[in-house]
Amino acid sequence: MNKPQLLIARDVYPAVVEKLEQVFEVETTPEGVVWTPAQLIERLQGKDAVLTSGSERIDAGLLQACPQLKIVANLAVGYNNFDLSAMTAAGVLGTNAPGVLTETTADFGFALLMATARRVTESEHFLRAGRWKQWSLSLFTGADVHGSTLGILGMGRIGQAIARRGAHGFGMRVIYHNRSQLDAATEEACRASYVSQDELLSQADHLVLVLPYSPDVYHLIDAGALAKMKPGATLINIARGGIVDEDALAAALREGRLAAAGLDVFEGEPAVNPSLLSLSNVVLTPHIASASVPTRLAMVMLAADNLLAFFLEGKALTPVNPEVLKNSG
Repeated sequence: MNKPQLLIARDVYPAVVEKLEQVFEVETTPEGVVWTPAQLIERLQGKDAVLTSGSERIDAGLLQACPQLKIVANLAVGYNNFDLSAMTAAGVLGTNAPGVLTETTADFGFALLMATARRVTESEHFLRAGRWKQWSLSLFTGADVHGSTLGILGMGRIGQAIARRGAHGFGMRVIYHNRSQLDAATEEACRASYVSQDELLSQADHLVLVLPYSPDVYHLIDAGALAKMKPGATLINIARGGIVDEDALAAALREGRLAAAGLDVFEGEPAVNPSLLSLSNVVLTPHIASASVPTRLAMVMLAADNLLAFFLEGKALTPVNPEVLKNSG
């Protein structure tokens, strides 16, 4: 019996490839290579499955050009690279990798919050440039984290993990806004209070964005939203770049209406808006919130396990359009 054909669209750990080769004929991708849309279509000819990183766009055009494709397994928790309606219409299953990166991403989100509030990268650049000549009372004074108000927009697994760190570790007052209010037990565990979006913007000393991306939240944090934020507040984005209007954010930072921002995600990544690069009061990191070795391995292994479950058992561990499984059954 012929093995199903699989493309791994990004360079991954050898252990994952070895595991998948037990069931699939595997085509790997060289280290550092990112396929263009046309190249991805070419590589997917005759393929039954593909393991993607979250950057490879799966849309109607690709699906039409790759009729043999049955499943796309994202190694990321987000799947805004999927045209989910087109995939469902074509009978192609999509899966993602939730859960395994929650605590690691929350760690990084809090690290980014602290680096932003306390001006860590700005002061390091100052020191490395040889500009530190003497200590002074006001040298790189920033904002306190302990005892301040932490605002969280998007209160899923990662948002809750950040809330617990703030409330339990730093004595922060935690407020949040979400599509729906959490149950009382979860709120109590996070020591978090539900507020309206406008209240969140106006009260938070440190606002962390952790909401999933969809067209409905494109530029949700625009000039109007930024104007509602507390003067001198900080903004942290570990969600998706398109949620923030980066030109409006740059203007608010440049004019001193916000103290600082910490960004791990960008609308045009890997390109970064030049208006952000020119500012000293922005901490910029290259989409690395989940970047610990154990977590990245777990993410890829979950994607692999979804592929194996689909072809061996006709199911998936974390489907994002499970109706495809019902229809195929």
